[in-house]
Amino acid sequence: NQNQFDALASFAFNCGLGALEASTLRRLYNAGDIEGAAVEFLKWNMGGGRVLPGLTRRRQAEMQLMLQ
Repeated sequence: NQNQFDALASFAFNCGLGALEASTLRRLYNAGDIEGAAVEFLKWNMGGGRVLPGLTRRRQAEMQLMLQ
């Protein structure tokens, strides 16, 4: 649906298409496991080897969008 597309587009814009292509998130989404794919967003919240609060908020928002 449009929300799923928007969540994936946001992720790809922020992390890059290569990261999306190689991700478990994409594999689960393509297998039809939308809930499993949504949870994968939360694993992409680090920068410079540490958890970044801004990325955590972004990934939570993308996860929620995916599930709508």
